[in-house]
Amino acid sequence: MSTPHNEAKRGDIAKTVLMPGDPLRAKFLAETYLEDVHQFNGVRNMLGYTGIYKGKKVSIMGSGMGMPSIGIYSYELFNEYGVESIIRIGSCGSLQKNIHLRDIIIAQGACTDSRFAHQYELPGTFSAISSFELLEKAVHLAKEKGVTYHVGNTISSDIFYHADATSSEKWASMGCLGVEMEAYALFATAAYFKKKALTILTVSDSLVSNEETTAQEREKTFTAMMEIALELA
Repeated sequence: MSTPHNEAKRGDIAKTVLMPGDPLRAKFLAETYLEDVHQFNGVRNMLGYTGIYKGKKVSIMGSGMGMPSIGIYSYELFNEYGVESIIRIGSCGSLQKNIHLRDIIIAQGACTDSRFAHQYELPGTFSAISSFELLEKAVHLAKEKGVTYHVGNTISSDIFYHADATSSEKWASMGCLGVEMEAYALFATAAYFKKKALTILTVSDSLVSNEETTAQEREKTFTAMMEIALELA
């Protein structure tokens, strides 16, 4: 069994998959936290691994950047490989002055400027939300770990370099906590297949203060978010 984008065989992938955008973050996570690890995918260098975490079988796979990319991988995981839950663990830009570098945002829902949901031919606008079961558990774990976290709406944008310099301010004015590029497509795909999804984000930069972290820091130091997701798996 394989797809055009995933060479895994039946049984290679766990029921819960953690999905960082960066495949190198998937590699770091697997090598750091999992036992008895094996790589199940290397197609297009979108690395995927399965191993054991505290006695549980867990898979970790990169999603790539943007809604088209995570849309492909989440569709195949849910529909072809029998995955029940996908937990996105990504980075985001803060849109609020009280949300700082390395804070965690647990996305309750995702707004978007994308037309990803037009494929469902709905007679209106689809509100893409997380699994409350996963959300509630993630909040409990964040409290236990004593990390600074925020829960609320995010914006999943198709555009990284936006021609409208005021775009982020407009979404911030509606209470969006952070901006990233994947959660809406993940939530919509999960809803379509009646599966579970959650997005946990670490603030890598601030669109308010203009502070930012490095690529290496994003790959290897956002461990609080990673550990919360592993405990959820």
